[in-house]
Amino acid sequence: MPTITLDTWIEAPVDVVFDLARSIDLHKYSVMDTQEEAIAGVKAGLIGLGETVTWRARHFGRYRTLQVKISKMERPHHFTDVMLKGDFKSMKHQHFFQAQHNGTLMRDVFRFEAPYGWLGRLVAALLLKRYMRGLLRQRNRALKEIAESGELTKFLAR
Repeated sequence: MPTITLDTWIEAPVDVVFDLARSIDLHKYSVMDTQEEAIAGVKAGLIGLGETVTWRARHFGRYRTLQVKISKMERPHHFTDVMLKGDFKSMKHQHFFQAQHNGTLMRDVFRFEAPYGWLGRLVAALLLKRYMRGLLRQRNRALKEIAESGELTKFLAR
């Protein structure tokens, strides 16, 4: 099962980074080039424990949907979202937040499994892992930019 681990240093308090990471609005902003929209479940604001969101986005030339649920949460240290429905055979995204001097270390651990047996494993190794890493980096750059700018209002509205 492919695993992507990314560490991102953010000069902002851990509670701010934690909330931005579960902001539906920030997620849409960070991947706007995929035309991603929340079409069901929590569509705006902050997603919480036990809640779901269904995303619709354009990837690899067609629209795809992905429904995820927040299965674990301990504010402000970690939360986990898991795929309920979508193109992956399975998907689990763990988010970890560690307060440190002058900021927060955010770690993403993203695990997924492609369908279609050996062919899916080949596509995951050659294409999907790099693509998903790029999307996560793009999201993390936007999150870092917003957190460090202090312009939080439209992403942390409750």
